[in-house]
Amino acid sequence: MTTRAGFIALIGEPNAGKSTLLNRMVGAKVSIVTHKVQTTRARIRGVAIEGDSQLVFVDTPGLFLPRRRLDRAMVAAAWGGAADADVIVLLIEAHRGITEGVERILENLGEVAGKTPVALAINKIDRVKSETLLALTQDMNARFGFAKTFMISAERGHGVDDLRGWLAGEMPEGPWLYPEDQIADLPVRMIAAEITREKLTLRLHQELPYQLTVETENWEERKDGSARIDQVIYVTRDGHKGIVLGRKGETMKAVGRAAREELEEFLGRRVHLFTQVKVRPGWLDEAERYSEMGLNIKDGN
Repeated sequence: MTTRAGFIALIGEPNAGKSTLLNRMVGAKVSIVTHKVQTTRARIRGVAIEGDSQLVFVDTPGLFLPRRRLDRAMVAAAWGGAADADVIVLLIEAHRGITEGVERILENLGEVAGKTPVALAINKIDRVKSETLLALTQDMNARFGFAKTFMISAERGHGVDDLRGWLAGEMPEGPWLYPEDQIADLPVRMIAAEITREKLTLRLHQELPYQLTVETENWEERKDGSARIDQVIYVTRDGHKGIVLGRKGETMKAVGRAAREELEEFLGRRVHLFTQVKVRPGWLDEAERYSEMGLNIKDGN
């Protein structure tokens, strides 16, 4: 049997649906999905099997105009993920069309991709009429030589099997890179932290979610098969701590409950989740925080 394996970079603007597509491809929740932009910080890899091919997805942070050091590191990570891939998939939203952000990506794509095949995936196709979709397809292909164009709905699953099948055939021949039962190369501690961060992001508003990070400080396997997980939520200011906790701690209680329920579903066993909120003014400039997220602080300079 000839096996194939390779890396696929999903790139696009924030909120284009990259995380949703990754989770749909893999068949499990390995990348957090929220209505907030820029929630994917690290290059999370999801692993899917299609026939004799192993597809390793690099879910990059959304490509946007960077303003802060963390932003710059995230954008550098996104382009780095694309440059290292065997195939690149550019995801755009059907109803938004060719935005300024998409135009910026197209400007850089040729240089980054080189000879790497690039597929175009037009997402959220249920939001527009077929003639709009056809015009968008023609316009995008006139601007860049895409190897293939797919019309998909990552949320509903339309067209995703066709995309996965094509990607399987594009993978280089070689042994599989991960064990068959492994869906993500992210340490389970980090997945647990991302789940809690997702719940915080959904609950809170304005800029705060980008000024906080979650770390799994301790993980204890218990004799009854359950797990005790201790997490710290770092914020940059005292005022933010109050917002995260909420009145009489109600916000944090709700977040903790939602995170625990999802962790139990993900791990398939009981979880005892303990969280605390700490103020750490300079966490956005700490090198180890970036390395934990799979980012390079030098890229943010």
